[in-house]
Amino acid sequence: MLQGTLTALITPFRNGELDETALRGLIERQIEAGVNGLVPCGSTGESATLSYDEHHRVIEITFDAAAGRVPVIAGTGSNSTREAIDFTLHAKNAGADGALLLSPYYNKPTQEGIYQHYASVAAETGLPLVIYNIPGRTASNILPETIGRLARIENIIGVKESSGDLDQIAHVVALCPADFSVVSGDDALTLPLLSVGGKGVISTSSNIAPSEVAELVRRFAAGDASGAREIHHRLLPLFDALFCETNPIPVKAAAAALGWCDGEIRLPLTPITEANLERLKVVMKDLGILQ
Repeated sequence: MLQGTLTALITPFRNGELDETALRGLIERQIEAGVNGLVPCGSTGESATLSYDEHHRVIEITFDAAAGRVPVIAGTGSNSTREAIDFTLHAKNAGADGALLLSPYYNKPTQEGIYQHYASVAAETGLPLVIYNIPGRTASNILPETIGRLARIENIIGVKESSGDLDQIAHVVALCPADFSVVSGDDALTLPLLSVGGKGVISTSSNIAPSEVAELVRRFAAGDASGAREIHHRLLPLFDALFCETNPIPVKAAAAALGWCDGEIRLPLTPITEANLERLKVVMKDLGILQ
């Protein structure tokens, strides 16, 4: 379930409301392009500004639109363990195949607190769980030893690593069982992570270039490292442009430029600057993504 290319879906809005039609269209494009899974309600999906009802609805729509063709791993993280359990139980009841939970943010728990947080959600929900380590957003880093402990819990199946530290990621791979999936949370580090034993990526860029990102991972898995490297080098300008401002500002603007949804984004995030939008469009045109 947690291997290959999974897209961290954006959440389209129109006039302040969830745009269900646009979301279904995005999901269909992803599946047609050959991605291996969908991840709604993550940071790319602006989960921090979704109401509870919207959060639940996005997961329900994604499961319904995917219709069993690819796994759905729902973002259900919170800095409250009780709330994370509630979100995860809803995702389970909605039919999600698994859940992605970021490490508790703001309260900065100890490594033992992080362990107990994930262990509690795992025990109370029984749903396959993916750890999400993103210190830049949570202000706490999940150490390899802690991930190694969590990997021994039966329904904790992998980790999305966004620490940006390849040495740390290599230690995570070394400390975890072979059936535990370590995937990249940084598009530009997907290929390096694969080289140290990672199994894929939960990607922002695949919102815009799903077939290309999926092909990069497929080629590496098939033993074509040089082919994967060629795609990686070709996509580097896109990776740079899609993170020129806080994610998901640029990727939302890119989807709007393609006519796939409105570019509406919720405060405290603001629309992309004109200069960065033009830079993004140039890159997309160079890659043949935008006409």
